Amino acid sequence: ENSLQKTFTSSSVNPSGVFVSPYALNLSSFTKLIKRLQERHPEFSRDEIVEAVQEVRKINKGVLSGLAISSIEEKTSAIL
Repeated sequence: ENSLQKTFTSSSVNPSGVFVSPYALNLSSFTKLIKRLQERHPEFSRDEIVEAVQEVRKINKGVLSGLAISSIEEKTSAIL
């Protein structure tokens, strides 16, 4: 059981061979956020939206954790 827990907390390579950092943004939340922003701002490309989210992160001292998704969405929309 302990070895299983260590697997989830340490860096690993996922089945598709992509390195996964334990410090990566929660990808399901990130994916939902990007999808919501794409629906709200269809005139912008996914790359432009991701860039705006990165700008929000930069403004927030380099982190997004601690901000509600709705807050990140509002701040990103203001940048777009």
